[in-house]
Amino acid sequence: MIEFEDVTYGYGGAPLLADVSLRLAPGSFHFLTGPSGAGKTTLLKLCYGELIASQGRVTLFGQDARTMTRDDVAMMRRRIGVVHQDQQFLDHLSVVENLSLPLTVSGRTTPQGDLEELIRWVGLENQAQAHPPELSGGERQRAALARAIVMSPEVILADEPTGNVDWEMSLRLLKLMVELNKMGKTIMIATHDLNLIRSAKQQVQARVLRISNHRLQLAGADL
Repeated sequence: MIEFEDVTYGYGGAPLLADVSLRLAPGSFHFLTGPSGAGKTTLLKLCYGELIASQGRVTLFGQDARTMTRDDVAMMRRRIGVVHQDQQFLDHLSVVENLSLPLTVSGRTTPQGDLEELIRWVGLENQAQAHPPELSGGERQRAALARAIVMSPEVILADEPTGNVDWEMSLRLLKLMVELNKMGKTIMIATHDLNLIRSAKQQVQARVLRISNHRLQLAGADL
């Protein structure tokens, strides 16, 4: 689905990531960890074509990212749901209207019942008509997850999805991610929360990757 072959990426001539090789197989679950500034967000952006590798090759659903046209990228992104760290919404629209936007932009329609079921699944049925500024941090995170999966993507990439919520909400978000994985979705979560990773490994077979000294390593059993 997503493959990196000896990928290097840097800013201003200095490599942030070097010689990264990675394969996200269908239905796999990955955690991506490492210190702040190590390149976790950059690696995720390479996974959905927001950035292009300086060296090496990134293959997205069988296509070389470097040769993809703008239309190719747009079509590919329908297959990848991204939960961004900043979880931006349009504040003048309700939660349900924000969730519907990806469908509207792509020209898709979905039965109202399906959208309502998704909102119930993330536990926001009472906030469906609320506007983003009225939501708590945890509610915003769940709305961001719902928006990321409204197009039924095959891959979900989440950048620090539990970074600004308490432990109880972190576990709730993790449970939703595990459920998505059990539905066959490929998951990658960038996080610095080792307790979250330990909790996940009790529920799902997860591979833990660590960025250290610009390189991607398989984390040890000490996690």
